[in-house]
Amino acid sequence: MLQIEDTIKTFLSTPENNSLSPHWGFRAFDQPLVGYADGDDPLFTAIKNDIGTFYQTPREAFRQAFPGTSPKHIGVIAWILPHTERTRRAHRSMTDMPSLNWSLARLFGENVNENLRRHVVTALTASGLRALAPTLAPEWTRAQSPRYGFASTWSERHTAFVCGLGTFGLSDGLITAKGKAIRVGSVIADCTVTPTPRPYTHHQEYCLRTHGVDCKACIKRCPAHAITPSGHDKEQCKTYIRGSTRPYVEEQQLGVPVNSCGLCQTGIPCEAGIPKLVQRRLKLSRNQTASCPQ
Repeated sequence: MLQIEDTIKTFLSTPENNSLSPHWGFRAFDQPLVGYADGDDPLFTAIKNDIGTFYQTPREAFRQAFPGTSPKHIGVIAWILPHTERTRRAHRSMTDMPSLNWSLARLFGENVNENLRRHVVTALTASGLRALAPTLAPEWTRAQSPRYGFASTWSERHTAFVCGLGTFGLSDGLITAKGKAIRVGSVIADCTVTPTPRPYTHHQEYCLRTHGVDCKACIKRCPAHAITPSGHDKEQCKTYIRGSTRPYVEEQQLGVPVNSCGLCQTGIPCEAGIPKLVQRRLKLSRNQTASCPQ
């Protein structure tokens, strides 16, 4: 099969494909992480059952894009695009509004991500496979989850979670080996992939609070007070972005409205990696499990 990881890295290594803006000579993202999952992994169905019936499994998304087809195998490819140290440093210094770098990465960086999705689909198609990026499909839409409020028919973060790339934090952001200051993308195709091992068993395993640490870093970083020890209030978060940061970006930064915030993704222990304490404890736990007598 096509060497998809090389395809992704080669695309991002080309400066014009990975630019923070058309006018700046800085890249949008550092080296990516890439993970894989079987499209019929039961965890996709468990996520659908948790979020709502509108949520699509990979096979459902594929059938919608290619009606009347039922391939034997569905492969899922997900990637993590880490923000650069330059962007993270600029954003770390902000308190209630996003940095210019972060807003640029939110606008032009997501354009990079969208182009990468299209590039991967094109490469897979050229190799004889049928492929799609669910978030770019015309059928993708927002919906209301009975349990979680506003949601959508496909989640890049949940897909990356299944693909072994990270677990969720208190703020609902995905904590990965490259941290939480990231963007995420994914593609599905009628192919067989070797699933990336998931080195976790809990959906918040990389969060310090799961390990008994009273970390309040993302709580303190949120200007909307939308993060509490109980979790993330998505409506409160959305209200702040739409009412404060979005108009700020339009009026003070880019001249166009952009849903930029992400302050809870920097200035925290999981900004650029899995917290060291979590790494140590997980390693200890796995070593203990491996040494238990049968």
